[in-house]
Amino acid sequence: MCEISIFSVSYSGSIPQPGEVSLAHHGVLFLDELPEFDRRVLESLREPLETGTVSVARTRRRAEFPARFQLVAAMNPCPCGYAGHPAKSCTCSAHQIARYRSRLSGPLLDRIDLTIEVPAVSFAEISTRAAGESSATVRERVVAARARQMARQGVPNARLEAGRVESLCAPDAAGAALLEAAMQRLNLSGRAYHRVLRVARTLADLSGDERPGATHMAEAIQYRRGLGAS
Repeated sequence: MCEISIFSVSYSGSIPQPGEVSLAHHGVLFLDELPEFDRRVLESLREPLETGTVSVARTRRRAEFPARFQLVAAMNPCPCGYAGHPAKSCTCSAHQIARYRSRLSGPLLDRIDLTIEVPAVSFAEISTRAAGESSATVRERVVAARARQMARQGVPNARLEAGRVESLCAPDAAGAALLEAAMQRLNLSGRAYHRVLRVARTLADLSGDERPGATHMAEAIQYRRGLGAS
């Protein structure tokens, strides 16, 4: 019998095979309805998100697989899905909402760099084709930003080791002051500190700026405030 897991596929329970996180190596792993996954599965994501590898142990075998992927996840604001909706009332109690969101632990959220809320879209917004940037234009900007990173340090900002973040992602005076205030006000962890610096450095690269400033830092910090991420 074949048991399919997010971490491994095991045949006869003894031979570990690459699972979903390894199949997504150097790609994207999308998890819809994130809080509906088993809590143990979600907590087990912490290792590959941090190290880029996953260890699988079976009765007589142990294996390590590569798992450096980009995690993209989605969830509703509450069990019924209508918390904050402008036209439809939410039927969930405050306790139900808190319990639903608590399925995502602080340590897991601490490893997610960007969290955003996507509000409900009205018919007028859907039916009106507003002018915007094309995917080709956005791609050019992303390619240029990545080229800056590779020329500067040889790896993308996301791959920078903690020891290099301080020098390569250092913000200007205004950005540093904003980050210091945010660390105290939001109780950001040491992991979050380095992740905010990496994101701010990336935002500066996207805009073609030499160093992260207050604007880049403010945006990077804002991305960590969703769902109460630390």
